[in-house]
Amino acid sequence: MAGVASSNRQRSRLAPYLMILPALAYLGVFYVVPIYSLFRTSLSTMGGSVYLPTLTFAWEFGNYTRALSEYRDQIMRSFGYAFCATVLCLLLAFPLAYVIAFKAGRFKNLLLGLVILPFFVTFLIRTIAWKTILADEGWVVSALGSVGLLPSEGRLLSTSWAVIGGLTYNWIIFMILPLYVSLEKIDARLLEASRDLYATNRRMFGKVILPLAMPGVLAGSLLVFIPSVGDFINADYLGSTKTTMIGNVIQKQFLVVKDYPVAAAMSFVLMALILGGVLLYTRALGTEDLV
Repeated sequence: MAGVASSNRQRSRLAPYLMILPALAYLGVFYVVPIYSLFRTSLSTMGGSVYLPTLTFAWEFGNYTRALSEYRDQIMRSFGYAFCATVLCLLLAFPLAYVIAFKAGRFKNLLLGLVILPFFVTFLIRTIAWKTILADEGWVVSALGSVGLLPSEGRLLSTSWAVIGGLTYNWIIFMILPLYVSLEKIDARLLEASRDLYATNRRMFGKVILPLAMPGVLAGSLLVFIPSVGDFINADYLGSTKTTMIGNVIQKQFLVVKDYPVAAAMSFVLMALILGGVLLYTRALGTEDLV
């Protein structure tokens, strides 16, 4: 009996490790191995021809120096666009998520369905649709020009605002859903209690709603900011050569120029900058209630 009990205890200790083994294997094959390969590429030198390039590992840290020096403007622009898009998503998504969570009543599921519905369309198709909407001969430019918000020769397409608008539209759902989940968890009795204590709407928002919704703000901000920094579709279709983001540079270096070491180095620089920013942001807001 003692041997059976000991065997059962040993199996119970091993069970959690056996359960996570498939996930660890998946991460090892599809994450660790590609990251290691990309890291070796970033420290390699190019050889051969354009049609048959060869890579030689040589601890070439000059690839990182080149990535930071030659493409600094694109890196800064990418972070600036991503920050603006994240702020716009937060400002637009918070009221909508609040209405769905507290005011929608029996129409809650309908509103959630309407929020999600446009995102059944492919990312690329949605971006091309915005290219048509913001075209110089489109109704948006005409309407803004008629009320004096755009000069007679003004345009929206191929501008920074078009790229930021595209990023905002394409990623806003990842802000709405975490905010909605956080707001729905708030006990309505807390809001009633704050009103009973004569709290104004502004004070109730600042002292009750916003702190309790902070996990959604944090999660939504990360889900919007991280893919926005590396995005290249919106800048490619809605922007111009003056709005090029670091994602466009990496894509062209990999697929057009075929300078794999510099492209890999830029990818690692971007990952490192994003990771550093995320760590600072999560440390400032706190992650205790994120889950």
